[in-house]
Amino acid sequence: MRLLTHNFLRSNVKGTENGYPLQIEVAALNYEESPVNKEFLLNILPKVNYPALRSAVQQISHRCEPTLPEIPENLDVSDTEGNEKLDDATIVKLHRVLLDVYLVEGWLVCPDTGRKFPVKDGIPNMILHEDEI
Repeated sequence: MRLLTHNFLRSNVKGTENGYPLQIEVAALNYEESPVNKEFLLNILPKVNYPALRSAVQQISHRCEPTLPEIPENLDVSDTEGNEKLDDATIVKLHRVLLDVYLVEGWLVCPDTGRKFPVKDGIPNMILHEDEI
């Protein structure tokens, strides 16, 4: 599961008021470098919750080889026109953290209920139990 995917997932357990962003518990990570597609990245950035992305990077960075690049602390990715002005180094860093890092095995944890959703073979299982619906 890429960090881009993680950025859109939330817990829908019954009674959850704050099921986003999910916390990440890592059992296994994979880093697979891919070509940077600046146009694609600029199109998805306005949809990314940047504080949630920074939090996810902090949660997994100690387990990632090679080390994840530092992404800027204060970046307004919701500004479509401003994103056009991002320098190439920042684009590459954002691409690396959003698209090149995979959570292969681990858990996504609801910040409200503590419910753990397993991630196996890179696929998050967000299916709720009957009593959670």
